[in-house]
Amino acid sequence: MNDIAATDLVIRPATASDWPVVVDFNCRLAEESEGKVLDRAHIVPGVQALLADASKGRYFLAERDGQVVGQLMHTHEWSDWRNGDIWWLQSVYVHPDHRRQGVFRALFEHLQSEAKSNPGVVGLRLYVEQDNTRAHATYANLGFEPGGYFVLEQWHRRAVQRLPVEG
Repeated sequence: MNDIAATDLVIRPATASDWPVVVDFNCRLAEESEGKVLDRAHIVPGVQALLADASKGRYFLAERDGQVVGQLMHTHEWSDWRNGDIWWLQSVYVHPDHRRQGVFRALFEHLQSEAKSNPGVVGLRLYVEQDNTRAHATYANLGFEPGGYFVLEQWHRRAVQRLPVEG
């Protein structure tokens, strides 16, 4: 971690007026980590819907000197096996100028603290792009371990396209 301390960060819930930065960070995240281009026509109303309805999930933002420098979203999954909510971490992004400075750790520790203080939450989960080994190491350092599941998906609306591989 650089000399810039995470203690100068303010972690706060995102508000409806934060949608432009959340959309921008989501688009950057998809392109940088997965080589995908998000369709803003789908992303804007999706972000706005979540910001308007906490039952869908919540975004937390990290600010430094009044500027948003990172984000983390969580959604809910009910587990009948565990009789409680699992919070899924999603849309994690830290602006490149603020990486390796404790921004993600501060966001994560904020969410983890909220989850542990809520008796209805039984755990945290996330999925990571399989080739994003840096993210694998980061999450392992925070105590995450493989869950033993393989993610399968089927899409009915296409809002994401993969960038061509340069080679």
